[in-house]
Amino acid sequence: MTADTAHAVAHQVMWNRLISVVEEQAQALVRTAFSTSVREAGDLSAGVYDVKGQMLAQAVTGTPGHVNAMAESVGHFIREIGRDAMFEGDVYITNDPWMGTGHLHDITVVTPSFHRGSLVGFFACTAHIVDIGGRGFGADANSIYEEGLRIPIMKFAERGTVDQSFIRIVRANVREADQVVGDMYALATCNDIGHRRLIDMLTEFGLADLASIADFILDNSLRATLDRIAALPQATALNAMTIDGFDTPIRIQVQLDIGSDHVAADFAGTSPVDRKGINVPLVYTKAYACYALKCAIAPDIPNNAASLAPFRISAPEGTIVNAVHPAPVALRHIIGHMIPDVVLGALHDILPDTVPTEGAGALCNFQVSLRPRSDGNMPGTGRRAEVLMFNSGGSGARPTSDGLNATAFPSGVMTMPIEATEQTGPVIIWRKELRPDSGGAGAHRGGLGQFMEVGAAEGYEFDFSAMLDRVDHPARGRDGGGVGGATEIGLDDGTSLRGKGRQAIPAGRRVMLAFPGGGGLGAPRERDRAAVRRDLRRGYISEKAAREIYGLADDDIAAETRLRKDPDDGA
Repeated sequence: MTADTAHAVAHQVMWNRLISVVEEQAQALVRTAFSTSVREAGDLSAGVYDVKGQMLAQAVTGTPGHVNAMAESVGHFIREIGRDAMFEGDVYITNDPWMGTGHLHDITVVTPSFHRGSLVGFFACTAHIVDIGGRGFGADANSIYEEGLRIPIMKFAERGTVDQSFIRIVRANVREADQVVGDMYALATCNDIGHRRLIDMLTEFGLADLASIADFILDNSLRATLDRIAALPQATALNAMTIDGFDTPIRIQVQLDIGSDHVAADFAGTSPVDRKGINVPLVYTKAYACYALKCAIAPDIPNNAASLAPFRISAPEGTIVNAVHPAPVALRHIIGHMIPDVVLGALHDILPDTVPTEGAGALCNFQVSLRPRSDGNMPGTGRRAEVLMFNSGGSGARPTSDGLNATAFPSGVMTMPIEATEQTGPVIIWRKELRPDSGGAGAHRGGLGQFMEVGAAEGYEFDFSAMLDRVDHPARGRDGGGVGGATEIGLDDGTSLRGKGRQAIPAGRRVMLAFPGGGGLGAPRERDRAAVRRDLRRGYISEKAAREIYGLADDDIAAETRLRKDPDDGA
């Protein structure tokens, strides 16, 4: 083995070590966080950066909206704090939507890492918190000022001492003070764990800093990504998609241009900023557009500053995907999660048989604000509670297989277990199951959505903040594939509810939800007969769909129905 080869092997080992360090950082946050959205759903990110603020490695656990947006945020911290004001034991914090990850409910914490008295890098992490004051998590605000407490980039702690005045201000402005402050400490702690593991690594390998490993990571990542791009056809493609919006439909449009050393995505032609809180800061648009392109073009190249650099994302200022202050942005994920489907739809024209069809896109989120019944019919002493739930519709069919049922693509967050959700407040999930026939029909079927039925415990009533899309514009199929099931929302007495916004639910009533499915791919009659029979047996499709859409014979339908009712009948 030559000296150069040995040097490269050593650096590759250290690169892998850094990835494991930030994964341990993320897992520490999962274990210590107060919010169920972090503990149970993994709505977080963690990463390590060099002294210039360039991301070197990210944790596997987390969401692309957080980590790809956080990739830019450390540069803002360096500029705002100033290197001369950075000390060992410092911890910095913000939830600024335009310098963090896109809305006030995400808190980003950055910690400088010192080794032998010198600054060697930074650790950063982000987590979604359950409440930040204001109107609460929802789309109802008309400006950022209504959406809650905005924390500028500042010091959470200096030289190891937490700013207690800052803590008091936070506690005075949020509904769930213990959870919010607890999550801030959890974020700071997980960065500290990352720092300690980094110092262990530097000591073990006899390194004074991260300079050489940073150069190795960034040079190799950039070269590998450019090689993938150079192998693509140099072409241009345009795609657009219409989604629900708040009161009026929203058009998202993108033009992709693949050059010899870059891929550009321009969102000119997209709808303007909305008056309600569904707008998207450009940093979040970049995060999900880059994610879509990396998934399709360079999925196995680790995410870092260099592997993201060749993807150039732009949008005219004032469009809904480049909203500027003071636009309301609380539900920026509703639009942001749709961006990958738009980008991949354009890429399909250049790289056919590569990308999935449209899926549910946006997470099927809602927040329940519970309080004792206003008529006084409350046994014992009641308490108020904010309960946020993350749920998923179906993803789009893939070129060689069906879409995934009830799976969060592109966000990657996990569905929160009923048992964990019901522990956070007096909420009851009466029903949660897959939704038959919601996956778009096709040779490859779209993924299924879910049914949910939500109510309050005895003695409580609640407000329901809906964060849903695909009500009027379900996921489209491709090449003859059918559309996915549309979102439905209402009360158990038949009263309709809006797909977005805070709505008062009368005492004793339940909210009935049907989450959307993914689009299908290819003609349904070309679907493998065994796959159709399996879908019927599992309850994924109804007898009517099997007969009328897929053309399954009556004898086969009868046989599969018997097997579903009595699985031992076919033994």
